[in-house]
Amino acid sequence: MRSYSLADFDAVLAIGRKGSFRAAALDLGVSTTALSNTIARLESQLGVRLFNRTTRSVALTEAGRRFIEQVSPALGDIHQALDAVRAQQDTPAGTLRINTFATAGREILAPLVLECLRRFPQIRIDLVTEGSLVDIVADGFDFGIRSRNLVPSDMIAIPLGPVRHHVVVATPAYLAGRESPRVPADLLGHTCIRTRLPNGALLRWQFEAEGQPLQVDVDGPLTLDEASLARIAVLASVGIGYFMESDVREDIAAGKLVRLLADWTPPLSPLCLYYPSRRNPPAAFRVFVDLARELARAGSA
Repeated sequence: MRSYSLADFDAVLAIGRKGSFRAAALDLGVSTTALSNTIARLESQLGVRLFNRTTRSVALTEAGRRFIEQVSPALGDIHQALDAVRAQQDTPAGTLRINTFATAGREILAPLVLECLRRFPQIRIDLVTEGSLVDIVADGFDFGIRSRNLVPSDMIAIPLGPVRHHVVVATPAYLAGRESPRVPADLLGHTCIRTRLPNGALLRWQFEAEGQPLQVDVDGPLTLDEASLARIAVLASVGIGYFMESDVREDIAAGKLVRLLADWTPPLSPLCLYYPSRRNPPAAFRVFVDLARELARAGSA
């Protein structure tokens, strides 16, 4: 008698969703080789190919397309039934998958993610940071974390943490003998650390004057795509940097960095944890939501 597992069917759906064995393997937390072997075994058991594979592409066969159309609803019902059972757990356990971007990941890591692991040792968290927005439902995530203005309207959203700001900073050594910028346009006369966005474009530094947005295309000898690298360069007095306040708050408090143009950087939209409405969520899901609401209350106090 041939036997099949839910993992086999989840693998087919993941590849169909991602259009790539490599991306699906990352999504499922397995190696590409292991995923390929799973599909080869399933295809052998079924006696039909589900995917046409070349070295460059993966595409569903007609049989694969029909298989996904018929299996997907049933598999959703099975996972929902499993969720209902897990919701009765006395001890929250299992894996939560969260999608966010790097800066937000740094902001919520300690107060939310690490605190959850401390309180509930049997929970595992898979935190994925990406520079682009994704459909958390289609991509198999339990939660997303984004700025409130980027949260889809059909999602439940919980604001997280205190008010956020961008900050412009430099070291006292860099500013020594130089006139500090008093308006954003003054940055054009300074050496700045430039930032490249995930889409390849250079970041224009964002400010606000009398309620109106203002952008400055700064210049400088160094362009980086990661805030931690830019922080190192600014601390080395190479130039002026533009960060989320949370990334350099301790440096400012210690006097290593001086905040500039503070009146020109208004509050930003808060971060939100968001998720779709879900019946019978597992215990791990529920306690994570409760912890996020606790963090939201602390931030508004």
